[in-house]
Amino acid sequence: MFPFCFEWHWEAGRLIFMGLLYLVLAAISLGLIYAFIKTWLKLRGQDRE
Repeated sequence: MFPFCFEWHWEAGRLIFMGLLYLVLAAISLGLIYAFIKTWLKLRGQDRE
């Protein structure tokens, strides 16, 4: 189901599905990175809130 697999066919449905999948994964990753950075700054005492 990934582009590096041998049986991949470029179809509109797969492009939409994979695009949305990567969009959701990116949003989750950015949220986790933000939370880790905020936690790290708070633990180090560098948070300015």
